[in-house]
Amino acid sequence: MDPNRSFGEMPQSLFDPAPDDVAPVVPTRGKTAPSYLADHRARLRDRFMQGGAAAMPDYEMLELVLFRAIPRQDLKPLARRLIETFGDFNRVLTATPARLQSIDGVGPAVVTELKIVEAAAQRLARARVMHRPVLSSWQDLLDYCHTAMAHREVEQFRVLFMDRKNVLIADEEQARGTVDHVPVYPREIIRRALELNASALILVHNHPSGDPTPSDADIAMTARIAQAAESMSITIHDHLIIGKSRELSFRSEGLL
Repeated sequence: MDPNRSFGEMPQSLFDPAPDDVAPVVPTRGKTAPSYLADHRARLRDRFMQGGAAAMPDYEMLELVLFRAIPRQDLKPLARRLIETFGDFNRVLTATPARLQSIDGVGPAVVTELKIVEAAAQRLARARVMHRPVLSSWQDLLDYCHTAMAHREVEQFRVLFMDRKNVLIADEEQARGTVDHVPVYPREIIRRALELNASALILVHNHPSGDPTPSDADIAMTARIAQAAESMSITIHDHLIIGKSRELSFRSEGLL
């Protein structure tokens, strides 16, 4: 882990700049797709419905997702190109629209389909933890955090707000940064907790490198947030750093 990575209190950027528009894939409306393409799509759908996703490689899952976006085209080359560029199915779904549209063959329709699937996955995982006691459903919480954050290309800082019974009442992104830095405001976190009448918090951020080892800056900032929370009688249950395949708990490591 780079000890110089920055995780500090800096001016917050509320919105990312909109990605430059890229010309969409030229539609083939009015043309009939070759019969072998229709047969290939039918076979893929049938395999999915009979055996599920477990036995399907990532590029075939992507083909299924992209069928609606590009009705009459062989999508295997595009699916393979996306996997080769981003690494796996999850990273394709969570890539930014600008990065996706830099790939030959990807236009707004493809980006829309991918982002719909990403949003659906996150909503399903989130539904398992919202308005439920967090400490008694810890694995569901970890699963949600990994679904929402593990494959991001930039750091994201989220705060989970809980009531006096440790029921999750809000899950909010506080900031978004770069590959190794995210701006954090302790005072803004506490202000929002007071607005929600929250009694406890769980801090969560991701490491796009995949390694959840905390830097010195991570540890120092966590201490500052905990100090601010203590002054307002708000408990910090944990700070989770989400890596690609595992997470690190400040509480379990004795850092909180």
